[in-house]
Amino acid sequence: MVKKLLHTRMRVNDIERTVKFYEQALELKVARRSVSPRGAQIVFLATPNSDEEIEICQLPNSPSVQVQPDLMHLAFEVEDLGTFTAQLEKKGYKLSDGPTKTGSGSVIAFIDAPEGYEVELIQRAK
Repeated sequence: MVKKLLHTRMRVNDIERTVKFYEQALELKVARRSVSPRGAQIVFLATPNSDEEIEICQLPNSPSVQVQPDLMHLAFEVEDLGTFTAQLEKKGYKLSDGPTKTGSGSVIAFIDAPEGYEVELIQRAK
């Protein structure tokens, strides 16, 4: 029986650029770094109020990552989407879609990580 989700892995072209994005835009923290037996650079990012981590991986001598539109995304809850968006813009990041009110009353928006992976921001209905 599965006990819990531990991490989600995303392969990237430039690990330092991607880590910088998650640290600056979303204020995630690096939990640990390592190099795999195959020589892959690996960075685990801690996620707030959760045990799950995001694993960022850059494989040496591998084909370039080409993220297809709407392939996958990570979703994070934010307290106030307007305030969060203003903070993103001060840091030089812009939304790629939204904000959009959903049928449930939540408001969602998206920002793109360096390789094109989408990050969904959700302000839940109150």
